[in-house]
Amino acid sequence: MTAYLGLFFSAFIAATLLPAYSEIVFAGLLSAGYNPWHLLFWASLGNTLGAAVNWLLGRYLLHFKERSWFPFKTDSLSGAQRWFNRWGVWSLLLAWLPIIGDPLTFIAGVMRVPFPLFIALTALGKTARYATVLGILSLV
Repeated sequence: MTAYLGLFFSAFIAATLLPAYSEIVFAGLLSAGYNPWHLLFWASLGNTLGAAVNWLLGRYLLHFKERSWFPFKTDSLSGAQRWFNRWGVWSLLLAWLPIIGDPLTFIAGVMRVPFPLFIALTALGKTARYATVLGILSLV
């Protein structure tokens, strides 16, 4: 169980605005013989809940946007909001992508995307990502 919880926390951290790569942990545990379905579950759950932290930060901490520690500058925040307005909530299916995925989940909170819709779309995309990794690693 410790290995699955380690994967969960690795995936959780990887989904926040902090840099981390849970696929390495996922691949290591898969090659060590852990149950692939359990790995898929724990990685997807951790990554989705980590994205929920970004949503919460975007939803409730926007009034700190002028502070130096705030993760986005006003110009980049405005550009991201325009982008999100153009592509809409369906763009959350891309929340698994490197570089844009984490800020996308933050912007979803800023844009007040309803949380149940956010979780559903984000979980779908992130589970598809780990399923793809699982599929690729199973072929090797």
